[in-house]
Amino acid sequence: MSKYLKASITIVLVLCWMGVIFYMSSQPATQSSELSRGVTANIIEIVERVMPDLNIQVGDIHKAVRKSAHFFVFLVLGILVINMLKICGVIGIKGIIFTLLICIMIAIADEVYQLYVPGRSGEVSDVIIDTAGALVGILIYSAFRKRRD
Repeated sequence: MSKYLKASITIVLVLCWMGVIFYMSSQPATQSSELSRGVTANIIEIVERVMPDLNIQVGDIHKAVRKSAHFFVFLVLGILVINMLKICGVIGIKGIIFTLLICIMIAIADEVYQLYVPGRSGEVSDVIIDTAGALVGILIYSAFRKRRD
């Protein structure tokens, strides 16, 4: 496969994942909350089967699910962006810094975008969680690359 085709594919993957992020952010608060409540209900059901005597606070689990989603989608974004930059020839510390900056800019743009979605808000804490997720994705990618190289 040619370098240009590989680069094109990785760019498309990054753009598609960004599309997923912004699509999820475009959901009004009621729709977004309904989705995370469904995930929360499944988690609580599983935990209650394993530990029936545990006193579960639904609100805490719901918040953890929502924040974990931020972390996870940006972990994936970090992996996709650093891979894209590597294939495009931006490697080493420069690739890591550019990846982190790109992910932070997307996180900020996403939170600003949410200010215009009914019932949603932009949170600095979410940008921090997004950045942490991206950083973990970058570190995971870098660790696997070192093992392969």
